[in-house]
Amino acid sequence: MWSVSINVNLKKGVLDAQGAATNNALKSLGYEEVKDVRIGKCIHLKMDGETRETVSKKVDEMCNKLLANPVIENFTYEIEVL
Repeated sequence: MWSVSINVNLKKGVLDAQGAATNNALKSLGYEEVKDVRIGKCIHLKMDGETRETVSKKVDEMCNKLLANPVIENFTYEIEVL
């Protein structure tokens, strides 16, 4: 069994309204050192697969079909054996 951690973030240049609102809120709380905030999502999967390559191929498919919007989002992932 494999553990997969997927990080999905907006591509550079895509407006991140949630990140901007969080950045403004942090500044209003006195955290002036924060210069930019980008909000993404982290997805954790446990899955079966024969090899790391097989799991990687499946994760790429899942991200491109459902878990990320490849038009406006990038994704990265890490695979670990359980």
